[in-house]
Order: sequence, then C-alpha cells, then structure tokens
Amino acid sequence: MSIPGKVRTPTTVLILGAGFGGLELAACLSESLPGEVRVILVDRNAGFTFGFSKLEILFRDRTPESVRVSYRDLVLPGVEFRQEQVTSIDPQTRRVITDRTSYDPDFLVVALGADYDPAATPGFVADGHEYYSIQGACRLRDRLAHFDGGTVLISVLSVPFKCPPAPFEGAMLLHELLTRRGIRDRTRIHVLTPMDAPIPVSADTSAALVDALAQRGIDYSPGRRVHALDPENHIAATHTGDLAYDLFIGIPTHCVPPVVEASGLTVDGADGWVHVDPQTLATPYPGVYAIGDCADAPVPRAGVFAENAARTVAAHIAAQLHGTPTPGKYLGQGSCFIEFGEGLVGKVDADFLSGPKPVAPFVAPSTELAAEKAEFTAMRIRRWFTDQRTVTGNS
Repeated sequence: MSIPGKVRTPTTVLILGAGFGGLELAACLSESLPGEVRVILVDRNAGFTFGFSKLEILFRDRTPESVRVSYRDLVLPGVEFRQEQVTSIDPQTRRVITDRTSYDPDFLVVALGADYDPAATPGFVADGHEYYSIQGACRLRDRLAHFDGGTVLISVLSVPFKCPPAPFEGAMLLHELLTRRGIRDRTRIHVLTPMDAPIPVSADTSAALVDALAQRGIDYSPGRRVHALDPENHIAATHTGDLAYDLFIGIPTHCVPPVVEASGLTVDGADGWVHVDPQTLATPYPGVYAIGDCADAPVPRAGVFAENAARTVAAHIAAQLHGTPTPGKYLGQGSCFIEFGEGLVGKVDADFLSGPKPVAPFVAPSTELAAEKAEFTAMRIRRWFTDQRTVTGNS
C-alpha cells in the first residue's frame, strides 16, 4: 500500500572509475532510468583521456591537456561526479571508503581498470620506456627527440595487456616518425611478444599486421618474451638469448589496482583479476558488478569491451528495479581501430561471446576509417559529457 505524498528515494548506483566502462554505464543509467537512480561516479583523475590519445602525445605533438576532457564538463542528468581516491571496498556490505567520505550504495560497479607494474620486469624501471601512461608517453617523446639511431626493442612484457594492437601501432608510427626525421635507415626496430600472433582471435588482422611490419622493415619475433633488462649494458634477456638495444620500449605488466586486490574481489578470479559471471558481469556478491580491464571476463582489455559490458550491467540493474525478466547475456562485442601510419587506419570488428566461437573480421586500412575513428571519438564525448535532452529537444 502506497503512502500518499511519500516521495520514493532513488536507488543509488556507485560507479568506481570513469573510464570507458564507467562513463558508458553512467550515460546508460541516466538515459534509461531517469529519476529512478542516483548515479555517483568516482574517479581519482580530473579528466578523461582516450587510451589511443597517448599515441597522439607521443608521435603527433599533442599535449596531455589538449586530449583530456574535464569531468567538470559532465552534465548527465542524475549523475554526480566526485574526484576522490578509493581507499577501501567491502563487497559484502557494498561499503566504499574514499579519501573524502564513505558510501553505502544499493548497487556497486567496480570499473577501476588495470594498473601497471613496471617493477615486475627486473631492470625495466631503470632502463625502459612505456607509452601506456600519459607520463610515460611524455617521457618517451622527450627521449625520441634526442634519439639518433640504433636498435629499438618494443616488447610486450606480460599478457593480458590493454589494447592488443597498440604495440604494433607504436612500431609503425615510430617507423613513420624516424623516416620523417631521416634516421630510419640507421635504426633497427624489433617487436617481440609472448603471443604467437599479434591478434590471436583474428587471423586476417594478424596477417595484415605482420605484413605491414615486414613492408616497413620492422623485425617481428612472436612467442618471445623479455624477462629482464641489464640497464648497465643495455641487454634484454629472453629464453632464446640476449638482445642488445639502444632504446627499450615495453608494454608493462598489468595488474588490478591494490585497493581491488585488498577487497577480496579477485578470489577465484582468473590470473588475479576480479571474478565475474561472464554473462552478467556480476561478482559473487549481491548487487556488485565489475566491468572493464579489472574483470576476468573472457575478452581483451580494451575500452570498447568495457563499454559493451556497461550496457549489459545497466540492463540488469533496470530489470532488477522493475522486476522484469533478466535481459540478454554479455556479448563481448566491440570494434578496435588500428593506426598504420601515413593517415591510414584499419579496424577489427570482434564478437567474442555471442556465437559458438569468437569471430573478428578485419577491415583494411583507409583514410575513410581514419575519419570514422575521429567520429567515434566525437560521438563518445557527446554521449558521455552532454545532456542528450538538450540535443533531442526532450525535457
């Protein structure tokens, strides 16, 4: 029996992490459950940066400020952004403590991504570079400004890692940069990876990348992992022998953030990641989900898959609130753009979970796909940072 005049308190959804997954989930809930949910979006950073923008910083003279979108610009109805550092997560009670306050939400979604552990590879901190962080991309950009030729090793140091095409994009864009500077002929670029193929799920994409490396004179060693560096002698150790280098660029080992590991959410998770039901992204704890790079869903670590996961979780939250049948399962679908240099961009359309086996057809690089990637970026910014009611004219 309802009480006349009683105002129903909105359900609180707390989202930890404002990357691809967190932003898309906030947008979905704002759009599909207006007035029914209060969404609190927490992130330690002041703004959002697309992962591929680090290549823009490294190779195309973009500044970190120019590729960052401030969370102050986020105006989604029913969504509050809080810049805070998460210090504790109790999944049993859904209590979250930050450096400023505490929360006890009705639903908790962990989307804190993956951290990097450069110290996991001995010698890497002292003598290696990376471009997976903004700071690392800036540091490597400055190093390349003074690079005058020699051997460059680009090595994937551990699997899984974010954005599987990124090591190969880095190699091709480095080739383009050094060619433009006139020092490519005195530089050897060598890509090493523990994987047997660049993109194991897609033979066509892998073949295209291997062929592109060969056309550019870039050496490629699949199934070979660098397990340590000798900073004094600039030697990389592998199981099949040592390699000398003048510049070492590594894709650092990835791990869950310490606060997530301390929460117990990684118990029974694959390789130390948060354990989730691959169909719903639910953890073993009621009302607690995990999406994106921190979860052990059987998909690559990439923003588009976190985005797809966010839509699944939003639908499941809505079904629980409305008492409607459980919606469809997580499909693990997403399109990844791949930079080939010279203004050309390729694409792989991946579908990991909807059929009997993963499929990932490849679309050859073109300037048209470069324009599509630019529009992909603009569309996400509009969706995540704009009140769509003002766009459509609805109130």
